Amino acid sequence: MNPRTLDAADHEPLLQAAQAAAKNAYARYSKFHVGAALLLENGEIVAGCNVENASYGLTMCAERAAIFAAVAQFGPEVRIRSILVVSGDGAPCAPCGACRQVIYEFGPEATLIFKALSGWTHQAITDLLPHGFRLT
Repeated sequence: MNPRTLDAADHEPLLQAAQAAAKNAYARYSKFHVGAALLLENGEIVAGCNVENASYGLTMCAERAAIFAAVAQFGPEVRIRSILVVSGDGAPCAPCGACRQVIYEFGPEATLIFKALSGWTHQAITDLLPHGFRLT
């Protein structure tokens, strides 16, 4: 299945996993709970949530938390097919620039699914990060 042609039924398990993860977010400072769920090439779903810190620069986004958990669980060759990001309150929530680069590292053909101002959107990582950094 091409990640860019996932249908609504394929999104439901990702949405449920992301929403469950958002409930576990440590968002003591911003109160902005975020959950992310990855669909990996091997068919597994891995979720993560944001974890804030009093020293804001040490805060970890949900997307990177999920990716790092996937690497820890499945190894460094893990590949992302799709990632769904959701905020706990349903507000628009697109991945930040740092997360886009990390997504690109592990899923250069990945599709991102998130709520934008105009509603749910599906975008290729290369559309959101057109010149992603890679060491060759």
